[in-house]
Amino acid sequence: MVAVLNRFSSSQEKIKPFDILKVLSLIMLFSLLLSCNKDDHDEEIITDVDGNIYHTVVIGNQTWMLENLKTTKYNEGTEIPNVEENEEWELTNSGAYCNYDNLESNGELYGRLYNWHAINTGKLAPKGWRVATDSDWTILTDYLGGLEVAGREIKEVGTIHWDSLNVATNSSGFTALPGGSRYFDGYFTVINRGAIWWTSTSENDSNAWYRSTMHHIIQIRRDIYDYRNGHSVRCIKEQ
Repeated sequence: MVAVLNRFSSSQEKIKPFDILKVLSLIMLFSLLLSCNKDDHDEEIITDVDGNIYHTVVIGNQTWMLENLKTTKYNEGTEIPNVEENEEWELTNSGAYCNYDNLESNGELYGRLYNWHAINTGKLAPKGWRVATDSDWTILTDYLGGLEVAGREIKEVGTIHWDSLNVATNSSGFTALPGGSRYFDGYFTVINRGAIWWTSTSENDSNAWYRSTMHHIIQIRRDIYDYRNGHSVRCIKEQ
C-alpha cells in the first residue's frame, strides 16, 4: 500500500504548471482550427443600398436570401417610384414599388411589392445577387419534392403571420411570409393568406412567371401574371 501511494505521489510531482499550460494551449488551438473549418454559409449577412439587412439560407446548392426584398432604390442608388394611387399603378409602364395597403409597416415586415418592370431593369438585387429566375425556382421546388408539396416545406410555421389554417413545416428554412399581392388595377389582396414572388423570367411582352403558395395548401403554383402586378421578390446568390 505504501509503495502504491509513493508511486502516486511521485507521478503527481511530475505534473508541473508549465505542462498544464501547454495542454490548455493545445486545446485552444484545436478549437480555433475547428471554428475556422466550420461552414458559415447560413450566417452570411447581406445589406442592400438602402441599408436593409438580409440573412441567408443554403438549400441544396443554392443560397437564398431569408427575407423578401425591401429596397426602395436600385443597386446604383436611383430611387424607385413608390406608386400608391390605383389609377397611376395601372398606367405605370416603368419600374415601381408599393407597400401592401400603402402601409410602411407592411413593407418593413413582408418586403415591398414590385411590378415586373422594376425587376426587368436588372438593378433590383444587391451586387452579387439576382432576382431568382424561373429556373432557380424550379431547382428549389424539385429539391423539396416538387410543386405538389414544396409549399409546405417553405412556409413559416405557425400563425403569427399566416392565417390560422396554415399548413407548413418550413423544413427548408426558406421561411416564406404571406406578403400578399397587388393586382394591375391597384387592388391589394391575400395578405396573411398568400405569398407571391416574381421571377425575372418573362413569358411574352406583357406577362412574366411567378410562384405562389397559400396558407391552406401544401403546393406551389407556377404561372404567369401581368407585368403591372405587384409581388414580393426573393433573391438568390450569383454562382
